[in-house]
Amino acid sequence: MPAARESLLDAAYTALARRPWSAVRMVDVAAAAGVSRQTLYNEFGSKEGLARALVRREADGYLAGVERALATPADARDRLTATAEWTASAARENALVRAMLTGCWSERLPSPTLSAVPSSSAVPAQRRADGPLPSPGDFVAMVRDRAVAVLAGPGAAKPDTAELARSCELVVRLALSCVAAPPSEGNVADLVRTALPRQAV
Repeated sequence: MPAARESLLDAAYTALARRPWSAVRMVDVAAAAGVSRQTLYNEFGSKEGLARALVRREADGYLAGVERALATPADARDRLTATAEWTASAARENALVRAMLTGCWSERLPSPTLSAVPSSSAVPAQRRADGPLPSPGDFVAMVRDRAVAVLAGPGAAKPDTAELARSCELVVRLALSCVAAPPSEGNVADLVRTALPRQAV
């Protein structure tokens, strides 16, 4: 039931925007999605399962945006700048992405454990959601490694991979610092371009 699952996740996300997670009721999520409460429990098993699935979906959405930014037809510096801008804007617009990237979970948000939980779900997407969730450090490593793979991939000039990895990690960490403390002047792109001279990548 992929369509029902997405509708339920959309309904849960909308409910979370209106009230704290502790006040979100499963019956209301099911009603907003136009499905039965039994369908909701069949998909997610519990409210904790719904929370894990919601966090997993938002993590996947953030990483898909990273892939789009890195696929921008531009030079390496511009691709990394686009990645930093995406990171800052995704965190600004999505409280779950901000919490995942910073590790700062407010009482309004679900805060599932990052470690895997036992799963007996017959739903493959839920078994994946019940697996380990990425920590802030995991996100840094994933974005850095994806950037290195794209920038050092086939057809690219062969840079020093260790230096490229350092530059990519610098950009990710600079973007995260802008999430935690937004710049008062200029923007993320200006900071990245200043910190990352053209010859560095």
